Amino acid sequence: MDVPQGISFEVAGTALKAKGPKGELVYQYNPQLVKVEFKDGKIEVLPNAKKMTRKYHAAVNSVYAHVKSMFKGVSEGYEKKLAIVYAHFPITVEIKGQDVFVKNFLGEKTPRKTKILPGAKVQVNGQEIVVSGSDKYAVGQTANNLLRTSYVGKRDERVFQDGIYLA
Repeated sequence: MDVPQGISFEVAGTALKAKGPKGELVYQYNPQLVKVEFKDGKIEVLPNAKKMTRKYHAAVNSVYAHVKSMFKGVSEGYEKKLAIVYAHFPITVEIKGQDVFVKNFLGEKTPRKTKILPGAKVQVNGQEIVVSGSDKYAVGQTANNLLRTSYVGKRDERVFQDGIYLA
């Protein structure tokens, strides 16, 4: 795999480091399963075994996928859009530091709270929440944390459709 233009890549021990215009990412791989070689702008991921079994094949492809997502993240970035939907009680979302508070969800007095993972940024614009960042996994997990905060339990989901959803 070739390293795209404008991105610097380095292998330091068991860490893969990519740096580009949108940020810097580090990924740790398992040296017992895979070895990574970087020469002349080309990345080669090889199994660390004599025989290519299913386990080693999966590990090699997993590292390739992580490297591809790192390249896209540091060059373009990732973004997830969420929509705030309510019919009964107006929901407000506030960001304080690394915490997100969902207030007045189904008329609850105490706000629901979730975390923003390092590598993700959250912006609230009216009824829309935008989660963005260079780390694909941090953006996806932060968006899922927001979705899970507005889980409606012990109520009919056909009637109580308030919450935060993927837009």
